[in-house]
Amino acid sequence: MTLLEMMRRGAKQTVLDTLNISVEAAEPERVLLSMPVDERVHQYSGLLHGGVSVVLAETAAAIGAALNTDLERYVPVGVEINANHVRSVSRGKVFAEAKPVYQGRQMSVWAIEIRDERERLVCISRCTLALKPGNALSSAE
Repeated sequence: MTLLEMMRRGAKQTVLDTLNISVEAAEPERVLLSMPVDERVHQYSGLLHGGVSVVLAETAAAIGAALNTDLERYVPVGVEINANHVRSVSRGKVFAEAKPVYQGRQMSVWAIEIRDERERLVCISRCTLALKPGNALSSAE
């Protein structure tokens, strides 16, 4: 079973379904996710919640790390993320594009840009994932 098949099969049990996140592209050097912005992801003032942006960013990075990892031997897990929110969004759709910065034997670092439908930068983030020994595929079966 491929990573994308595993994700699609289990999507109803994950944050992908909860936030209506779609995988637009998933390749070892680039992951692109989209997510609608509506009242489900707003903070009290009607704007996209910064924490939701962080969830979207870490999801993109985790997918990228998994695509570059032997999932029968390692489980990618987030250990650090930062985010700078530079523009607010209240409706429409946002897109998170993740690209690798560093890929080592025990760690993967990804840069993630979240943009709105007009391609304006909304959030820029960096996520570090540890590659822990284990079988990521066995827990998904």
